[in-house]
Amino acid sequence: MTQHTASSRPSDDPKVTLRSPAELAAALPYFVGFHPDDSILMIALHGERGRFGGRARLGIPGNPGEWPDAAAQLAECLVTGSAQRGAHPDAIVLFLVQDPAEGETPGQVMERLRPLAQGLRLACGRLDVPVVEALCVSAGRWWSYSCPDSECGPPEGAAVPPSGDSVMAAAAAYAGIRVRGSRKEFEDRLTPPPAGSTAALAREEALDAAAAGLVPRMLERDDSDEVRRTTLRLLKAALDRFRAAAPEDDGPIGDRRDDALLGDDEAAAMILGLQDRDTRDRAAEWMDPPHTDPALRLWRALARRCVEPYQEHAAAPLTLAGWVAWSAGDEATARVAFGRALDLAPDYTFARLLNAAVNNGISPEPLRRYLRRRRAGQARRAALLTARRGPAGSAGRGPGRRSPGARRARTRR
Repeated sequence: MTQHTASSRPSDDPKVTLRSPAELAAALPYFVGFHPDDSILMIALHGERGRFGGRARLGIPGNPGEWPDAAAQLAECLVTGSAQRGAHPDAIVLFLVQDPAEGETPGQVMERLRPLAQGLRLACGRLDVPVVEALCVSAGRWWSYSCPDSECGPPEGAAVPPSGDSVMAAAAAYAGIRVRGSRKEFEDRLTPPPAGSTAALAREEALDAAAAGLVPRMLERDDSDEVRRTTLRLLKAALDRFRAAAPEDDGPIGDRRDDALLGDDEAAAMILGLQDRDTRDRAAEWMDPPHTDPALRLWRALARRCVEPYQEHAAAPLTLAGWVAWSAGDEATARVAFGRALDLAPDYTFARLLNAAVNNGISPEPLRRYLRRRRAGQARRAALLTARRGPAGSAGRGPGRRSPGARRARTRR
């Protein structure tokens, strides 16, 4: 098998060489920072030794009729994104990860997903990029679609080696990278309560009221600016509240405490207000300390408020959560948040752009610098406007200056 070199840092230090499908299967969680499930994962390879590059992940569509379109879109996304960065892939490694349904065996999962693997290989081939390895991982076992017969493992599949014992684990530990739970555990922290529950009904009622009151105002030019200002005031107040109540538990217990920090009505008003692009972009400026942790918790809490039929409204707070996480170096949380935003709103441009950037290994620093400059410019403009107005609404006029109205009146006289 071709050797593939994985690097856990852009500096390519340290390096790990993966020589077999078994080592690839064991390294899988380290490619995304969590244990993926129900996922298609494609990773670009570059150069003769197969250096790992950009990656693209998508949930496996439940309807096999959607597989051809999903394969074409995912291949196009990975190849085009890599080429835009100046590094067209030389090859691709493919993973299909799905646990068995009730009454299904792991081997049956592998056979059921074989047409999807073939469709992905054909989609990559049409873009002149070969798939050099295609693995199915199910219930702790792996199969290779690329090896003939049982050359790479027994028909019943081979056990995935313990990830913690792999060479990738050693390199990840050296680089300070850790694998945290499964994708489902990440997504649960971004998911609202089930429809029909007491909490869901209360939040739906609050969102209905906020939509009735705010949407007409957001569409009116005279009122939209005031809605933006009000939303930002609510968000800043909530951010301060979250900062003052840092949770002791960074998990479900902490999430429940965060949920209690928000009232249904104010949360609904913030969610509706964040549907405005300018408001959302202003909120994206809160990615630096001391805002980082409370902002991530706030965006997650607002995403959990987006119950049916307002699920698509979660795209804004989910993308903000992903942006803050990515900005802070937490790519695993970022990928899950962006992925969920795109599952709910596939055409949400902000999420699509950021998701492509994180999957292609682009640094968030250029966007961080831009947002910092914009924030500083806004602060300067606000200070200048305050200085011009002067104390007590005097518009900055000195004692010897007349207002424009007074000058016009004297001219008329």
